[in-house]
Amino acid sequence: MERVAAPNRWEDWHFDVLDVVPDEGAFGGAARCLHDDGRRSQWLHPGYRLELYADECKGYFLNLTSGHPVWFVVWRHDENDASRAAPLTVSVSYIEADRWMAAGEHVDSVPLADALCEWLRVFTNENFRPEPPRRNRGASFLSPKERDELMRRETEPRP
Repeated sequence: MERVAAPNRWEDWHFDVLDVVPDEGAFGGAARCLHDDGRRSQWLHPGYRLELYADECKGYFLNLTSGHPVWFVVWRHDENDASRAAPLTVSVSYIEADRWMAAGEHVDSVPLADALCEWLRVFTNENFRPEPPRRNRGASFLSPKERDELMRRETEPRP
């Protein structure tokens, strides 16, 4: 993560997620500063685990088919120190990221490396089972003419 001091007159601090790097245990367990020039600082936050779940495959599919697959990183400000922030968790599920954003969390996205896209694609292809289309029940409150018109619109080809 990167922290910028006083980026404008409205903010004392601004935070961005710069990258997600698989660490495989090589970075230790504690956050550490990689660079600090007084204005900008960059921090490494190791120890986050990505687990894939078969019931979340629709979210992975949406991410993969978006054209630009990404990591979704949820992060929070430190409650005791406004000059600090840290990631809470990471995901590759578009739907999970949407839930976090709807809950008011900070969610940043960074590009997903090609090798990880392929890994995610293989898992998604093996486990994703799209839901069958649901049949709409008739609208009993409509007149027969209105129901016929509704059925015609639903079955005609779309451009």
